Amino acid sequence: MSFKEVVSAWESRGKALIVEGANSRIWREGNGKPVVCLHGVPASGFLYRKVLPELAVRGLLGITFDLPGMGFSDRPLNFDYTWSGLSRWTVNAIDAAGLDQFHLVVHDIGGPVGFDVIRQIPGRVLSLTALNTLVKTASFHRPWIMEPFAHPIIGPIWVASIRTPMIIPLMRTIGMHDGPSNDDLRAYGYLLTRSDGGSAFRKVMRGFERTSEFENRIVSALKARKFPAQVIWGAQDPALKMVRYAPEICEVLGLNFWHQVRGKHFLQEDSPKEIAQLISSFIASQGQ
Repeated sequence: MSFKEVVSAWESRGKALIVEGANSRIWREGNGKPVVCLHGVPASGFLYRKVLPELAVRGLLGITFDLPGMGFSDRPLNFDYTWSGLSRWTVNAIDAAGLDQFHLVVHDIGGPVGFDVIRQIPGRVLSLTALNTLVKTASFHRPWIMEPFAHPIIGPIWVASIRTPMIIPLMRTIGMHDGPSNDDLRAYGYLLTRSDGGSAFRKVMRGFERTSEFENRIVSALKARKFPAQVIWGAQDPALKMVRYAPEICEVLGLNFWHQVRGKHFLQEDSPKEIAQLISSFIASQGQ
């Protein structure tokens, strides 16, 4: 299967999602309690294509959608691609999907975005599972391999390269072990750049809110939450290294341990069954 066939097969599993500000695409698999899975960068809902069916076989409704600027979402020129803008859009997307209460899974910048969603609608979140993400945003520095995406001169060249086979060693280096095929990896690059050459994605990369104000906002929301949380980490992540970032998020969430699974930054690729089982067991343990 070529990477374009991979993309087409993934598209066919989803449906259009009409959301104010930017339309998107949503994927739902299974029945039962809804589990909303937010992606980060450089990715899209495609990242959860293996996790959704694993949640489904465990009696849950796995859900993901593409954030604006990535995947099959719209890429408006004047959209607010900051974390605050993406979080406001995400609340609208959750409403458009007809979801009331739901379990939340976040990854990468889907963490700060999702944490700001929690600030806005805390009573609708039943539990939180954080995968390889960050919460101390004011002191965050992009990994060297991601920094060029945000630069005005180098950025277009760096983004253009991910439309080529160059994305394969890039993703193998930071993203995953042996879970996906090379065509799966080519699909990541195509989904980031498919309709605008990656222009909106570069706006997302420049929209990181690395301020004390934003950090305090999401930290306060997490500490005030009334629902349980857990942390799962891809232990071999070279970008958000476990020894630094996992303790930070656990401290904010009031946890004294995290789960480790085999995986680099995109742990969903190498350990989808393990992640789904930890989510399912966690939800069941709370009687939810």
